[in-house]
Amino acid sequence: MKPLGDDEGIPRAAAAASCSSSLPASCQNSTAETDLCCFEGLGLIQQVQFWDTDPVTGPSDSWTIHGMWPNYCDGEYPEDCDSSRDYDDITSLLQDQGATDTLDYMNTYWLSDDESDEKFWEHEWDTHGTCYTTLQTSCFSDYETGEDAVTFFETVVTLFKTLPTYDWLSSGGITPSDSKTYSLSDLQAAIQSAAGVTASFDCDDDELYQIEYWFNVQGPVSGGDFIAIDAYEAGSCPSSGIKYLPKDSDSDDASRKRSRDRKRHERRDRKRHRSVARLADEV
Repeated sequence: MKPLGDDEGIPRAAAAASCSSSLPASCQNSTAETDLCCFEGLGLIQQVQFWDTDPVTGPSDSWTIHGMWPNYCDGEYPEDCDSSRDYDDITSLLQDQGATDTLDYMNTYWLSDDESDEKFWEHEWDTHGTCYTTLQTSCFSDYETGEDAVTFFETVVTLFKTLPTYDWLSSGGITPSDSKTYSLSDLQAAIQSAAGVTASFDCDDDELYQIEYWFNVQGPVSGGDFIAIDAYEAGSCPSSGIKYLPKDSDSDDASRKRSRDRKRHERRDRKRHRSVARLADEV
């Protein structure tokens, strides 16, 4: 996959215009970079998508957005990096700053299955968005309150549009089914054929519900070039017998949903504990 930049419509923060085009991509630098408005200090980035069948969210022929998560280059990561920038009305921020097209798209493709969409969006910004070094308020010229969050949501939506998981899987012969199962190698082959890289696939037991694409970025996340890389870590799906259920499946099971919701957080919670310990050692 080619780098994703201005020609794909990735929004550009005002400060990005002054960034050198010769900067290395994040996690590919050989020396320490000090301008963290132009070089993303948390530059191992996951674009994460849901396939929700219980309850159903989003169109039947599309995956939906979970988020865009920043990590250190070793896979560790911080969370909730700046509570002073926690916003409690993402909808109004987007409307007030003219990002209604982004909001409309989010209302179709960035949906929660267990809380309000607004609370989901607030969580993704507060927990992950505030940690990007290139989205700090000092990186914006004439900063307006909430501009950092609006830029984050615009960037996530634009990146998501370049990753049509449903279409890529379908082109590889992988379609939702109540009866058919797939191997992990089948899934990987379909994505690798279309995207040129591998992805991480997450399952609740044997049911596929999440995919993670991995990137480095050259320049700031707003206006930089997203460079697709192979999956940094394996997902939780088994090697075979994977169910890719249709969104209109009648096999709803509340206990499955509770199990899935728990598993969504387990891997990141384990890494979070290690990351907190790392940060404590660095202070």
